[in-house]
Amino acid sequence: MNFFLSNISSRKAAIVVGIAFITSVFIVTLVDDFLLANFVVPGDTEALARDIEANKKLFGFAVIGYLLVLVLDSIIGLALYVVLKPANKNLASVTGALRLLYAFSLIIGLFALVFQIIDVYSYESIKLFGYLFFALHILVLGYSVFKSGYIPKSLGVLLMFASFTYVVFFVEINLPKTIKVSIMVIMALAELLLSIWLVAKRKKLP
Repeated sequence: MNFFLSNISSRKAAIVVGIAFITSVFIVTLVDDFLLANFVVPGDTEALARDIEANKKLFGFAVIGYLLVLVLDSIIGLALYVVLKPANKNLASVTGALRLLYAFSLIIGLFALVFQIIDVYSYESIKLFGYLFFALHILVLGYSVFKSGYIPKSLGVLLMFASFTYVVFFVEINLPKTIKVSIMVIMALAELLLSIWLVAKRKKLP
């Protein structure tokens, strides 16, 4: 890890962020829309537990997919540290650490669920805890981008706004479907636009 952090340039790290993020989106789409397409709607943990028991092989492939995504999230966290370090090393460290905490929390939860150390209900609690780390990561990432001086401030503002939309996951709020969809679009666009900018404009990085 130290070798990776000390021997990769910010421009190469920007490419890593872009490729890793787009790859993770592709894997998540594959898992959610194909592997788990016949599973219950997320949120009904009792029905989900029955589905897992009835579709163990399919669930196994889904777990592998999610583990790959979480590994990519860890790589993104390290690469973002490299990208943001020239502006503020402390903020960059917090940004990377929060993403790693999010990824490791969910990885531990997934392994515990697969080996039946915990049940679906406990996994939901761990996942919620992990999302809290992720929301904080997006907030600090947005602030770091805003203060960097070499990445557009508008991307930083969008990321900070997106971090507050995660309250929908933490608090059960009855919102119209259109608003929920809009919130999810904002959450997805914030990171996607940053990733695209880092790849396309990497030569502007220090």
